[in-house]
Amino acid sequence: MNRIRKVFENGKAFIGFLTGGDPNIEKSEEFIGKMIDAGCDLVEIGIPFSDPIAEGPVIQAADLRALSAHTTTDDIFKLASRVRSKYADTPLVVMTYLNPVFKYGYERFFENCKKNGIDGIIVPDMPFEEKGELRELAKENGVAVISMIAPTSEERIRAIAEDADENGFLYVVSSMGVTGVRSEIKTDLASIMQAVRAATDIPAAIGFGINTPQQAARMAGLADGVIVGSAIVRLAEQYGEKAGDAIFEYVKSMKDAIR
Repeated sequence: MNRIRKVFENGKAFIGFLTGGDPNIEKSEEFIGKMIDAGCDLVEIGIPFSDPIAEGPVIQAADLRALSAHTTTDDIFKLASRVRSKYADTPLVVMTYLNPVFKYGYERFFENCKKNGIDGIIVPDMPFEEKGELRELAKENGVAVISMIAPTSEERIRAIAEDADENGFLYVVSSMGVTGVRSEIKTDLASIMQAVRAATDIPAAIGFGINTPQQAARMAGLADGVIVGSAIVRLAEQYGEKAGDAIFEYVKSMKDAIR
């Protein structure tokens, strides 16, 4: 069993996101270590991009900080390699957009994913119908293409779930719009999860907007895992290079809430 699927065999998974290179690559490595030590089961690393259309202001600002620190895609690969050398069993997934992968070169990109211990990729701006553009190269290099399911029609949810990569998980989007902390999540996620369960047994995790232990516990009651990004990135913004301890305590509180 691969690293991604294995984490879902051990209870509810906590998935944490941060932007690679914010505030710099060295601190990103430290922060990821803090997340894993605090109980983060899977880490999503954002590759900074100048036009992250799925992101709200918190992650947009983090991307700009990382780009201002001259973070490159190669820097993210090196970061992943160093994390992999310390944490052999923790899955690492990159979150990026189609343009940076295209510009880097699809074949070269996925070969570097394999070389540096990256298990999966999330591409928010890649339509479901165009997934085949990356699927074969990703599969050849042992990289799962993580499908995203938004609050849309049941027929589309079923189609995406049935086609999901068996070596990955399904990313269920809790709310329409961009990423960002939300005080309330009003989407009928129970119905979405019911449609997902009817179509596949691939694990599904809920993300977008989750930021409190109470929200995390509620979402874990519906899904196999919980994804948190903006709340972690906001700590990096608030504390800068000294964010490590705050990130550790926050991730620990969220993981404790879903156990």
